[in-house]
Amino acid sequence: MGLVKTNDNCIGCNKCIGACSAMGANVAVEKGRGNVIDVDPERCIACGACIDVCQHNAREYADDVERFFEDLKKGVKISVLIAPAFLANYPNDYEKYLGMLKKLGVNRFISVSFGADITTWGYIKYITENHFYGGISQPCPAVVGYIEKYMPELLGKLMPVQSPMMCAAVYVNKYMKVSDKLAFISPCIAKKNEIDDPNNKGYVSYNLTFSHLVNYLKEHPVSGATPYKDEIEYGLGSIYPMPGGLKENVYWLLGEDALVRQMEGEHHMYEYLRRNKDMLKCGRTPYLFVDALNCTSGCLYGPGTESRAKMNEDVFMAIQKIKADSKNSSKKSAWGRNLTPKKRLDMLNKEFAGLDLNDFLRKYTDRSKSCTVRIPSDAELEKIYESLKKDTKEKRSIDCGCCGYKSCYDMAVAIHNGFNHIHNCVHYIKDRAYEEKDKAVELAEEVSRAQDEVREKKLSLAEQIGNNFTSLKDSIGQIEGTSSDNAHQMAGISDEMSEVDAFADELKRVLSTIETYLNKLEENNTAVIAISSQTNLLALNASIEAARAGEAGRGFAVVAEEIKKLAEDSKATADDSNENNKDIKQTIEKLIEESGRLSEIVARVNDRAENLVNSSEQTAMSIGLMKDVADEVESSLKQILED
Repeated sequence: MGLVKTNDNCIGCNKCIGACSAMGANVAVEKGRGNVIDVDPERCIACGACIDVCQHNAREYADDVERFFEDLKKGVKISVLIAPAFLANYPNDYEKYLGMLKKLGVNRFISVSFGADITTWGYIKYITENHFYGGISQPCPAVVGYIEKYMPELLGKLMPVQSPMMCAAVYVNKYMKVSDKLAFISPCIAKKNEIDDPNNKGYVSYNLTFSHLVNYLKEHPVSGATPYKDEIEYGLGSIYPMPGGLKENVYWLLGEDALVRQMEGEHHMYEYLRRNKDMLKCGRTPYLFVDALNCTSGCLYGPGTESRAKMNEDVFMAIQKIKADSKNSSKKSAWGRNLTPKKRLDMLNKEFAGLDLNDFLRKYTDRSKSCTVRIPSDAELEKIYESLKKDTKEKRSIDCGCCGYKSCYDMAVAIHNGFNHIHNCVHYIKDRAYEEKDKAVELAEEVSRAQDEVREKKLSLAEQIGNNFTSLKDSIGQIEGTSSDNAHQMAGISDEMSEVDAFADELKRVLSTIETYLNKLEENNTAVIAISSQTNLLALNASIEAARAGEAGRGFAVVAEEIKKLAEDSKATADDSNENNKDIKQTIEKLIEESGRLSEIVARVNDRAENLVNSSEQTAMSIGLMKDVADEVESSLKQILED
């Protein structure tokens, strides 16, 4: 896990990319519709520049403060090394904080200012004995990390003498025989990388940054603690945190004829190395060495300090007092103001005569393999520019820096290596926005034209709908009138059918009367037939008697014949009348039967007519309601079309 990480506050503003000197350490990642800048721990040198520029508190760093206090609670024996800048940052609370740590179980306190004195001694000794001129100082772990990762060709120019922290740790362990775990109270995030470097053999176990340590002590106050002091006296190593502090130490011991190149600043430092890489590598510089620091204001305002954000001037004033006190040391000190540089150096060599320089040397590791930046070919570069819509020379050299890089070329290289993406180019987005704007304008014009057409169609449609609704209402009116007339007609039919029913009943009654008369006629005909038979019998008797009378009865015989004939005609007529009467009776019976059926039919028709009357009335009501709804629909549609 890396020392610096991005939290959820990141808005992808790209300032961290612009502040970072290590390409690829800050990686722009698309997340949804946003842009987030993550940290690649393999490439990050923990310089703290991204933390400085972030206005959104989106960057955090890790140290060992929590683990340190957990181990103290467990009874782990720990001694503390104190960076010189701690006294300058907390001149009034320095001893108070040491007392609190002592109360919590810290064993011993050693100021790294003493380790800085060893570093100065070691630098001068190594340079003079090995003719190692034109090297690069290494107290700053961010500078060391940059060279290991991005300029391995300069590893041979890094001073092999340990930093003040490591010199103090080696001294405490090897010469003071302190076997405790060592914690370093540090102004620097990157010191964690130095502590964990296998080349440094685990002498130091904890990096306790000023900010996190002091915040912890404020949040977990220690009662009953008494102020406490560090143990070892030190010299001008106390000003190492100042910009050029190492250089001033060398001048104090060698005189100002010794040329030391001072260089610091998150951008200036690494730009200087890039620009002068070949000259530094070949040793063509006239310098004794380059005093190189990552932070513009030195370790006084390191990325792990509270003072960095405000650049409190009190810190610088405090270090000046510490500097004056160190130079006002007694004549027995190697740092006395009244001594010559040569005398001071002689006294320092005498003071450290018992030290073996080899104990304070170190090695470095080439870590560039995981930090390689691939340069795109011309064809690959062209493809990237095309994807960015940079189709002209002018567009390829806008170099606005909004993406975080100094040039469009650097952005293209970053995209090629996966450090960034095309949507993080403001001009690409702007060009797309203009394209979308043009499309939007064109679309708006099309919409306007379409709206005009729609408006015309709406007006035409409104007119058509109005006409249709007029026809509809006319039809409804006709239906309503017809329905009302039908109801009236059906009511008339129902009344007339009642008259038909009455007529059928009367017809049935009359037919029944006729049938009665016919029955009586049949009885009369029967009587006529009976009389005719008797008359015929009498005529026959009369004929017989006339025949007996002979000539005298001839006239009577004629009468008897006529009576017989009349009797036969009467019988024939009566028989014929009975036959006719039978036929009439059958017809009347059929008429009576049919008149009954007619009554039934009339009853059914009458029922249906009444139902139709009721239905017609309901239909008329429904048609009235439909007419109201049609009026409302017509009004609503016209309103919609007018809008």
